Amino acid sequence: MQWIYLLIAGAFEVTWAVALKMSHGFSVQLPSIITIVGMAASLFFLGLALRELPIGVAYAIWTGLGIMGTFIFSAFVFHEIGSPGQWACVGLIASGIAGLKLLSH
Repeated sequence: MQWIYLLIAGAFEVTWAVALKMSHGFSVQLPSIITIVGMAASLFFLGLALRELPIGVAYAIWTGLGIMGTFIFSAFVFHEIGSPGQWACVGLIASGIAGLKLLSH
């Protein structure tokens, strides 16, 4: 169950990051509210995951999911495509996340 909590925390990490951009510096109300709620939800589910997962592994995966999800979302929604090198780096982050999961007990 802790891995599911971590995935949910990662999804909320992407949610708040995207909403933060859409809030235009907290000047648009709905995205600003989504940002704050998303941050709280992300931390809540990370906290649940940390009941059983080591903090180093959980935190690395949580931030990695946020990085990957936000990068991919921004490419398709905001047309911030990124260079091939940047995509390769995101692929390396994905490899690191997979490795952390596969090598965890």
